Amino acid sequence: MTASKLLQYARQWRSTAKEVLGHSVLFAQFFSILHVTETYICSPILVHGPSMLPTLNFSGDVLLVEKLSHRLGRVVPGDVVLVRSPENPMKTITKRVLGVEGDTVTFLADPSHSDLCTSLVVPKGHLWIQGDNIYSSNDSRHIGPVPYGLVLGKVFCRVYGRLKALGDWDS
Repeated sequence: MTASKLLQYARQWRSTAKEVLGHSVLFAQFFSILHVTETYICSPILVHGPSMLPTLNFSGDVLLVEKLSHRLGRVVPGDVVLVRSPENPMKTITKRVLGVEGDTVTFLADPSHSDLCTSLVVPKGHLWIQGDNIYSSNDSRHIGPVPYGLVLGKVFCRVYGRLKALGDWDS
């Protein structure tokens, strides 16, 4: 093989390598931005369970959770938040904030068996969260005030309500 042919092959591979490297960098940038956005700014979640009925459907609601305002201390009573479960750290729960630190909350301890109300002051660094369906919600009435550090984000939008399986489109 002559030197000129060898040089020609090297030029071909060099341009191909540049193109592959360029696409790889673009690919890495895209997924880096996607990761940062999902981790620190906003992410979609699929919710299921009866605790937030009638606000959220039993299953199939897709919500957008923004992850900035809770870090800036902008969670107020009435907000729906995504929280890491204090009982099972592998699980996340979606509940409504009823009180922030210093608030006095009054609640039914066991609404299915008694009309007895209890009051308490939410301690510093904690939130009082409850599901909208008080008859079927494991929330602060059972686990107590939730540390603010367990809040993962604040729900700001329902993207889609009631996802259906492919076989259910006709019904």
